[in-house]
Amino acid sequence: MSDHATAPLPQAPSEQADFLGALRATWRAVLGDPGVWLLLLAAPLIYAFFYPWPYSEQAVTRVPVAVVDLEHSSLSRQIIRYAQASPRLDVQLVTGDAEAAQQALWRGEVQGIATLPADLKRDVVRGAAVVIPVEGNGAYALLNKAVLYGFSEAIGTVSAGIEIRRLQAGGQSAALAQQSRSPLGLQSVALFNPTEGYGSYVVPAVALLILQQTLLMGVALLAGTWAEAGRLHASVSAWAGRLLGVSGLGWMTGLFYLGWMWWLQDYPRGQNPWGGLLLLGLYVPCVCACGLLLGGLLRDRERALQVLLFTALPMAFLSGFSWPVEALPAPLQALRWLLPSTAGIQASLHLNQMGASWQDVAPALGALLGLGLAAAAALPGLGRHTRPPAPEAAPASRSK
Repeated sequence: MSDHATAPLPQAPSEQADFLGALRATWRAVLGDPGVWLLLLAAPLIYAFFYPWPYSEQAVTRVPVAVVDLEHSSLSRQIIRYAQASPRLDVQLVTGDAEAAQQALWRGEVQGIATLPADLKRDVVRGAAVVIPVEGNGAYALLNKAVLYGFSEAIGTVSAGIEIRRLQAGGQSAALAQQSRSPLGLQSVALFNPTEGYGSYVVPAVALLILQQTLLMGVALLAGTWAEAGRLHASVSAWAGRLLGVSGLGWMTGLFYLGWMWWLQDYPRGQNPWGGLLLLGLYVPCVCACGLLLGGLLRDRERALQVLLFTALPMAFLSGFSWPVEALPAPLQALRWLLPSTAGIQASLHLNQMGASWQDVAPALGALLGLGLAAAAALPGLGRHTRPPAPEAAPASRSK
């Protein structure tokens, strides 16, 4: 009987392989390597369900807050009732002790405090300006925003009612008093995010980054395996087959994200589907070419994962959807166009949510095309000066 044999490395297309042979060999290599197919096929499916889950509520509601009532008048009680009726707020504590409310904020029991000052009603009756301090937890931007907006709406509604009654007391009718109080009406309409939800804002953009990172890591892992086995060097036609092989898997994942996943999660979608397909057709090969080049240059199976794991957050900031591009330093504004995610995210948001034409995103599409061609042109040079390892002698078998 023979000794235990080590598992063979996934085979790569040889230097003499033609286009179709390299394409088939690439698919066999992907399916034969659990680490690669987990990154290219399984990870995007898991992310598609797991990542949007925390944002399923879209908007932050019922944030726990406290009210410090230092006056205990009918006016202060009215403000508290309006705050309790706000969908943004959940009044957990009403107290006359400011220290108790502050301690509740430090313990995390509430995320904001409104302090109704003493002599509130007296100052209002006199027509004096009244300041109602509102504190929010600045460590959580969305919670802080909900607290400030919720109390502002509640206090503003009460203030408007007081001013209208004062105008009526001066002899104006109810309709005229209301018009005098607000002569210009304001109606806010969210054009590309009707629910104004955080999920609809962040997930469609980050989905392109998830697609890029899983593709980069999986493809670089595959190229690193070829480099370790001495099979990195290949002809132009073989590299074309390799690139098409991994791009086909990326296209399937991209169609799943841009189509069914956004429909399932009910995110804004489909404003320009043909433009989205054009974007996907350029974005995936660009990312795959960069992944093959990175894995070939690092020449180590795990090194690409170590390099790419900590880059997702910087790439998200450099893409320009979460932080204004104009606020970036000039070197970063130039450097960010070397990342496929920059052009991909910007073009996707314009095409998918804003209904832009492909001409509107032509600069982003051109950047993807140029970056992809540059990376693909460098692939045939990988491994050109590296000799493949000599074949190892087969282990002698031992019989009993």
